[in-house]
Amino acid sequence: MQSKLPNTTLSIFALMSKMATQHNALNLSQGFPDFNTDPVLIDLVTKAMHDGYNQYAPLAGDLRLRENISAMISHLHGKTYDPQNEITLTAGASEALYASITAFINPGDEVIILKPAYDTYEPTIRLQGGIPVLIQLQAPYTSIDWDEVRSKISSKTRMLIINNPHNPSGNVFSHEDLSKLEELLAGTNILLLSDEVYEHIVFDDRKHLSVAAYDKLAQQLIITASFGKTFHTTGWKVGYCLAPDNLMREIHKVHQNVIFCVSHPLQKALATYLEEPKRYLGLSKFYEQKRDLFLKGIEGSRFTYKPAMGTYFQMLDYSAISQENARLYAERLIKENGIASIPVSVFNCDEQDHKFLRFCFAKSDETLEKAAAILRSI
Repeated sequence: MQSKLPNTTLSIFALMSKMATQHNALNLSQGFPDFNTDPVLIDLVTKAMHDGYNQYAPLAGDLRLRENISAMISHLHGKTYDPQNEITLTAGASEALYASITAFINPGDEVIILKPAYDTYEPTIRLQGGIPVLIQLQAPYTSIDWDEVRSKISSKTRMLIINNPHNPSGNVFSHEDLSKLEELLAGTNILLLSDEVYEHIVFDDRKHLSVAAYDKLAQQLIITASFGKTFHTTGWKVGYCLAPDNLMREIHKVHQNVIFCVSHPLQKALATYLEEPKRYLGLSKFYEQKRDLFLKGIEGSRFTYKPAMGTYFQMLDYSAISQENARLYAERLIKENGIASIPVSVFNCDEQDHKFLRFCFAKSDETLEKAAAILRSI
């Protein structure tokens, strides 16, 4: 039987986490917190279960939660999404991405992706018979050549995917970037899929500039986001999707045939929890302190870096230590030094290797201090 994804193997996240367990290493590879979720949120889930919300939720999600998402986006970005028709709760941002790509990409359609990029985009495009058109950013991946992007647009281009704040680089798009993107797509029927799962995690007094605020893109824009990243609940797999009504109707056709709806009690709990804006507005400072603790801890090491502008990942350049292939070097750090990371090369075209490792700092202070001590010793 012929595989639809012949080149797809175990993800690098699963592989590095497996190795970390086998070698009893600190796991700063996969992007999940090692500290507990707010007990208030857990109690809200328990209450929702006791209150009887244990059957199917509406296809688009709990209406109160959709209303609160709409209020949050309006407050932060000045854009109003209709809770009835333009917001859908999904099984994490991953399902939102899958449903959005599947709904619109047909065989032969081209989709532009800026590399390095999260590893689910390309397989989903290929499953639909689409053609990923890859643009490799230059290390350390903090600037985009919009002229090159323009040169890749053809009559077959159906979608462009961006990730802001950007994993793995930690880059945050500027107003100039988004203005150029707006200009680039003006007058086209190209859809823009914006992966904004780290929307509440930006540093050094920066502001996350969502494409939701750019009116000229409104009718061709799909945004995906994640409560798992926002509220330290990656195992709950609750995300959401924003899109104009005509696009959302097509996304619903996929969503209802993949999962139909998301966990009802979790949605009820999140609806209440989201009514306190400080619970997401304080995230940037929370994670900035963790980034700074980690970076202060590796002062004096042979790793070099530019502090991440956003996300909860920090790239470290190890070129002063070794010229070894990043994947092999990351594996050796697990086996010999007891610390797991992600080789950034796996996100690049043809695994181009610029000697970067990605470390997740969504960890307890104790874990970060232990990790820093290991990295200083290398």
